[in-house]
Amino acid sequence: MTRKFLTLVALSLMCLTPLYAQNPVDTTDPDDLPVPEPGQDLPRERRAQAGFKFLSVSPDARAAAMGDAYSALRVGASAMFYNPASMAYATRKFQLSAGQVQWIADVTYNMGSVALNTDWGVFGLSMISVDYGDFERTIRADNEKGFLDVGTYSPSAWAIGLGYARAITDRFSVGGNIRIAKQSFGNVPVGLEGAEPVNKSFGERSTIVDFGVLYWTGYKSLALALNTRNFSQENKYSEESFELPLTFRMGLAMDLIDFTDMDKDAHSVILSVDTERPRDFSEQVKIGVDYTLMKTLSLRAGYVTPTDEQGISLGVGFGRDLGSLDLRVDYAYTDFGVFDNVNRLTLQAGF
Repeated sequence: MTRKFLTLVALSLMCLTPLYAQNPVDTTDPDDLPVPEPGQDLPRERRAQAGFKFLSVSPDARAAAMGDAYSALRVGASAMFYNPASMAYATRKFQLSAGQVQWIADVTYNMGSVALNTDWGVFGLSMISVDYGDFERTIRADNEKGFLDVGTYSPSAWAIGLGYARAITDRFSVGGNIRIAKQSFGNVPVGLEGAEPVNKSFGERSTIVDFGVLYWTGYKSLALALNTRNFSQENKYSEESFELPLTFRMGLAMDLIDFTDMDKDAHSVILSVDTERPRDFSEQVKIGVDYTLMKTLSLRAGYVTPTDEQGISLGVGFGRDLGSLDLRVDYAYTDFGVFDNVNRLTLQAGF
């Protein structure tokens, strides 16, 4: 197993090397750009050039409270939004998760996931939808205002996925998702026919693949994870092509109580660290801490660096194991500087 794992890590690093080995150029100031030789491609950072960005928003309250440093933790149905391999160690036959994110500018995310634990592995179903609200529709016109009000339109986005994870051994698991995602701008006016607006619907659909592995090292509770999310072909809106927010992530997690003589049934202090390479942003380090008392009350904090406006994340969770039923509610708060603060609420149940 050790040889197989080292081979897997080597292959993952080979995939990541071309991304990190480039010498990216900051294109914010054109005067600072070097002049390429004829026929020479100039490497550039693809800042803010990915589409379907709703796929990058963290929907789970516990994960968000820990700064999204979540890939190396053994979790249940919500793992499909992070590292599907960690779903393999689900402790219940059936688990469901549902939640809502109150995002910036009154945008609302709704998510749900279910996981079924069988003798052939863990099968999962995930869903996320976005409500952007209503926007005023206008179109240019030869009048005093220069435009006509033609009602409202409602953009939307959603993604539905099937997931599968399997524990190859008690230390090593693999998992993946196949998702269908769609983003639509609704019926947008593109012209006038007499006094009536001519509407056109703009939308795009994409097939997405996620893949991850999770490995318990054997040193106390230290776990290592590797995963790739939002792998898809290039898409196109009207005349402009774009790519999805592909990310590569490596994570480590460990219960710090391992270094003490404290009772692990009474206390747990999980430290989790993820490093992420997004397609359209700088490399990020995500750090999260989760303290749980008596397997009931959890206090969490997380931080991501570098970011533009996102600050510290805080969260609280409460859960009870009632024998045949396991219930948990989690809340997370994230400071976004000059923007609105983001609140998340997640409910989980296991049977």
